[in-house]
Amino acid sequence: MIFVGFALLIAAGLTLVIISDAGQLVGLEQEQVGQLIPLLLILILVASGTFGRRVNFSNIFGGAILWAGMFAVVIGGYSYRFEIIGLANRILGELTPGVAVIDENSGSAVFQKGLGNTFRMGARVNGAKIILIFDTGASAVVLTSSDAMAAGIDPDSLRFDVRVQTANGIGRAASIRLRNIEIGGIVRENIRAFVAEPGALETSLLGMSFLQTLQAYTVRNDTLELHG
Repeated sequence: MIFVGFALLIAAGLTLVIISDAGQLVGLEQEQVGQLIPLLLILILVASGTFGRRVNFSNIFGGAILWAGMFAVVIGGYSYRFEIIGLANRILGELTPGVAVIDENSGSAVFQKGLGNTFRMGARVNGAKIILIFDTGASAVVLTSSDAMAAGIDPDSLRFDVRVQTANGIGRAASIRLRNIEIGGIVRENIRAFVAEPGALETSLLGMSFLQTLQAYTVRNDTLELHG
């Protein structure tokens, strides 16, 4: 019970630090420390089951090291929670590329950045399922020739007479109009777009001809939000 009493004194001391308005403790704000105190008390209660019986000094020392390590992990995880959440969201975005979280009340669609440092979005172009990469540097939606075929557009019937800059250098594209695009529940019709000549583009792009029709679009950290 000595361990429990000592640990309760530590928790009481942390509480007094917060009440006395002492600023930060081990890099954490008072509010954050206050949120950790209930967790500390739970750890104390769990530990009491172990230390409430007779044990030798080596067991006490080993147990103290174990609980100190657990407490350090809790504080470290809490301190870096936003970074951990961001990494988890990026992994989720990579594992489920293009999947949007839709807020029906605000009419917005939220996408997570993938490990490739891009926002990949699942879309329906003329009814066909296509993956688009968010690209504000593209003046319009740009489809690969294979995606254009999936959307019912025959590349052989197009004139590739527009010079465009691609990751592979200068290429050519054909100007078209898309019947409709749906992304995260946001639908637009008669959208100006380009079809890149075969081999000029690896992934289709979501450019400004669609983005400028939105009320707004915002990028914060690893999150892209489209407001219809």
